[in-house]
Amino acid sequence: MYDTVVFDLDGTLLNTLEDLKNSTNYVMREFDFPERTLDEVRRFVGNGIMKLIQRAVPDGTNDDTVKNAFDCFMEHYDKHCMDNTKPYDGICALMDELKAKNVKMAIVSNKMDEAVKELNDVFFKGYIDVAIGECKGVRRKPAPDSVNRAISELGSDKAHTLYVGDSDVDIATAKNAGIDVVSVLWGFRDKDFLIANGGTRFIDKPSELVRYL
Repeated sequence: MYDTVVFDLDGTLLNTLEDLKNSTNYVMREFDFPERTLDEVRRFVGNGIMKLIQRAVPDGTNDDTVKNAFDCFMEHYDKHCMDNTKPYDGICALMDELKAKNVKMAIVSNKMDEAVKELNDVFFKGYIDVAIGECKGVRRKPAPDSVNRAISELGSDKAHTLYVGDSDVDIATAKNAGIDVVSVLWGFRDKDFLIANGGTRFIDKPSELVRYL
């Protein structure tokens, strides 16, 4: 049914939460703001780094300070984005199985494009040929731009493409792109939240994805 899979990155393929929390709290300390817990950062991610910072800083923080906090985060995260980040259990085995089945694969993310490509090269080189993040001409998810570009670059079509993600943003992205979606339950959002935001198909572990293909 599907010969192409488009993956979200954070919370789907890679557990990046600890590094995101650490960079967030580096910023909080630098600006003398209260630090954030892992669960708070989990709720803040999914809409890009600027939105993460806007949610993490205290209410009423002025725009100039938010911009400076964002720049501070990006400088720190660029150096520490792989301190604790790693694929979720079962993801590498899934990559092997999908490659053996000649499934075409892409990553789309709201991270900056350079970081997305770097993480793909480190963890999924030889498996995933297309990795797209936020960049000029590509609007952040849930806009369908990154998905549309990935499908085009892979030479695929929407009827045979499955989107895999962990958040409400991913569900909306797939809907906006006009493709089917499966939500993973090991990521940053729980099942009840995903159902409330339109989720209908779920997998508990990476190996379960194969049954949809």
